[in-house]
Amino acid sequence: MTEAADGERSRSWRERVELERRLVHAAGVGFVVPYLIGWLSWAETRLLLAAGLIVVALLEFLRLAVGLDHAVYRKLTRPYEVDNVAGYALYMLSMAGAGILLPRPVAIPAMLMLALGDPVSGALGDNAADEPKRPLVWIAMFLTCLALALPFTVAAAGPTAGAAAAALGALGATVADGLPPIIRGYPVDDNLTIPPAAAAGLLLGFTLVG
Repeated sequence: MTEAADGERSRSWRERVELERRLVHAAGVGFVVPYLIGWLSWAETRLLLAAGLIVVALLEFLRLAVGLDHAVYRKLTRPYEVDNVAGYALYMLSMAGAGILLPRPVAIPAMLMLALGDPVSGALGDNAADEPKRPLVWIAMFLTCLALALPFTVAAAGPTAGAAAAALGALGATVADGLPPIIRGYPVDDNLTIPPAAAAGLLLGFTLVG
């Protein structure tokens, strides 16, 4: 087999894994949809998030401290996550934190921006955390997050304050996605930073205009 063919197979495998990661990412809407359609109360939704966080924490403890190589790790983690807390655990931590600690008009948009906005950005841009993203990716991320937030913010605070909150929340999520903070030379995973950044923008918008 030629080197070119090997490279093509490797690229195809990476693309398939990234697609699977994005699909799992988007499945996070499963924490929100049951509440939106009336199957669960918000209190029950928070309990579901807490239970998910406990399960993920146990999986990561078994992987990092005990050495149990579970199926989620083998399938969905990237090489740089081998000796660190994996992205899916950071995702669950930020989703649960938003849902448990924040009011619904802030929590739900922040959670949706992570679950659906980030995969849109990933599909359009480079997945390397240390690579700058193209303007198209920034615009797509912002517009996606804005559309996800508007129904909830407008319903909570009216069109003016709702639109301001949604725009600032979308901006926060977009910056967290496109310019991850660097700590000790390593970019912080946007699975952890998107909901807090989105929540900060949403709360600022509600405060300034509400």
